[in-house]
Amino acid sequence: MNKEEMITWSDDDVNSKANALSKFSDNISEYVGLPKTQGTHYRNFIDIESNRTVKPGFNPSDYYAFRPDEAVPQQQRRAIKMCMDAYDKVGIIRNIIDLMGDFGSQGIEIVHQNSSVENFYKQWFKSVNGKERSERFLNNLYKAGNVIIYRSYANMTPELTTYMKSLSKDIRVDVPNIPDNQIPWRYNFFNPLTVKMTNGNLSLFMGAKDYTLSANTFLDKFPNGDIPSTVLDTLPPAIKQSLQRGDRDIPLDKARLSVFHYKKDDWLQWANPMIYAILDDIIMLEKMRLADLSALDGAISNIRLWTLGSLEHKILPNKAAINKLRDILASNVGGGTMELVWGPELTFKESNSEVYKFLGSEKYTAVLNSIYAGLGVPPTLTGMATNGGGFTNNFISLKTLVERLQYGRDLLIKFWEKEIEIVRKAMGFRYPAYIQFDQMTLSDEATEKNLLIQLADRDIISHETILERFKEIPEIEKIRLKREVSAREEGKISPKASPYHDPKHKQNLEKIALQNGKVTPQDVGLKTSVPKDVLIPKPQTAPSGPAAPISKPSNNNGRPPMSNDTGPRKQRIANPRSKPGIAELVVWSETSWEKLSNILTNAYLKSNNKKNLRQLTKAEVNTLEQLKIDVLTNLPILSDVDEQSIAQLLYQNIKTPIEFMKLLKNNNITIEDMTIDAYRRSILGLYIEQNLT
Repeated sequence: MNKEEMITWSDDDVNSKANALSKFSDNISEYVGLPKTQGTHYRNFIDIESNRTVKPGFNPSDYYAFRPDEAVPQQQRRAIKMCMDAYDKVGIIRNIIDLMGDFGSQGIEIVHQNSSVENFYKQWFKSVNGKERSERFLNNLYKAGNVIIYRSYANMTPELTTYMKSLSKDIRVDVPNIPDNQIPWRYNFFNPLTVKMTNGNLSLFMGAKDYTLSANTFLDKFPNGDIPSTVLDTLPPAIKQSLQRGDRDIPLDKARLSVFHYKKDDWLQWANPMIYAILDDIIMLEKMRLADLSALDGAISNIRLWTLGSLEHKILPNKAAINKLRDILASNVGGGTMELVWGPELTFKESNSEVYKFLGSEKYTAVLNSIYAGLGVPPTLTGMATNGGGFTNNFISLKTLVERLQYGRDLLIKFWEKEIEIVRKAMGFRYPAYIQFDQMTLSDEATEKNLLIQLADRDIISHETILERFKEIPEIEKIRLKREVSAREEGKISPKASPYHDPKHKQNLEKIALQNGKVTPQDVGLKTSVPKDVLIPKPQTAPSGPAAPISKPSNNNGRPPMSNDTGPRKQRIANPRSKPGIAELVVWSETSWEKLSNILTNAYLKSNNKKNLRQLTKAEVNTLEQLKIDVLTNLPILSDVDEQSIAQLLYQNIKTPIEFMKLLKNNNITIEDMTIDAYRRSILGLYIEQNLT
């Protein structure tokens, strides 16, 4: 290595050191400092006073100022689009919303009390693809928060009328002449981003909501504005006229349009989707995935640092030395070990990558739990719970998910009820049809249903309530039960057999009659080889003449009959009973309560200047009733009750015994929770029971 490749100096020569540093300055002209962190993009606090600078705060608005594509939009239409994009791109969101749509529309069908009308409705529901439309309804509701459905009609040609009648031959009503001669036949869902509300907030205030459909995408296909007649002829007349006028917003017929929102506030034009609340978490999840992707790209990329020169030996590299080392390193393109001979002015360091510490699933747990919680899915159902989450938290989360499913079902029922009513009026059916679903089985409800059945067996709740809890329609089930009973009586179906229904009731009666000799085998349709005189023995004749007297055995013990007393009889000593009899105590208790009640009531009303009991307050009534109990429990049993005896007890300031008060408390006998008559009967019953034990 020659002297031109390195710059050296001597500590003894000041000029040589200055010359070396001057030459080295040409090599570091490209070095620049790192930019200073600034809190916001539009303000700073640099040099607010002389030689004083304050670093401003850093908030989300500062972060998103230079990342507008990552910020959660504030405009509703942009928010709806971002939520729909999240459904299309994020697998977790798509799976959960698809599951909610499938779960909410599971088992939907139409039922009617007339079987033939029900068959007609089911055929119509199948023709309009009702089950698939129901799933799309809930999917759009949870995904976009807004469901816009446009109804198309089918003309009722004579062939179609004949076909409908053939589906229900026993319908005793003719197909009426409908003004438009149409029934609903197809349902289309519009993208909420292509539908606008005319007049905006003014429409919300007036209550008249008019919607228009954007035709920009359609018109962009014809840049010259010349739409072929073959295309225009396929469009409805109203849309055709709008396009011919050059309108880009086509008015939608309100009679054909149905709009539903997911928990929309009245002051908003559109509802915020359910996903809107977790957009921040979804953005964080995507950024974590990008970070993992970048880390994987650099997992095998190591940094080797080659240092030329040595300040310790007073050696600085020149451009020639730097270029020479770079050429040597660049020439080894085949890989393998490279032998390099150099002086002490060259050092080498290689970085050790620890990217494995960053790559892992632990950092995703908090974000995924936030996403699942925002959608109403508890961690225990996802398998990501670290400590189980607790029964209460999991129950609340699961309840949230069930309520969201039920909310979607309620809106779906509201939509189909309107469509079914249109069909009913078109076909002239007398009674309406109903929408029915399968039971949602997110939780085990066997215990609850078993309890409901037991309550119905004890006549605590009605059978109609049982049917409603099992998601059945009582009116429909009553008619079906009558139909089954009629078919069973006619022998079309087998008898019902269960612990509550004996299918062999008649056979059991015949068996009992045969065992008791009331009927013969021939009476019940049996053949026997036993002679008839054996089966039915002849009656025996009664003996003639008077019956012989029955002699009683003689008894020599005891007092001889018809004999007189030989001495005075022993006098009976009457010993008083320690306790009265049951009947005597009951009669005395009721009579005494009635007497003391009248005496105390009259005295209490006079002392409070009241004319009747209606003028007493609730507290005064409680005081009066407690006073009656104090007197009753301190009266001697079977004693006379009058004003004088009651006054003597009141002068003594008597109170109800503690044992009796405990009995009242243990038996939950309170005047606040019972009627006055039930309260008094309970007091007397408890008093009698206490004195008998």
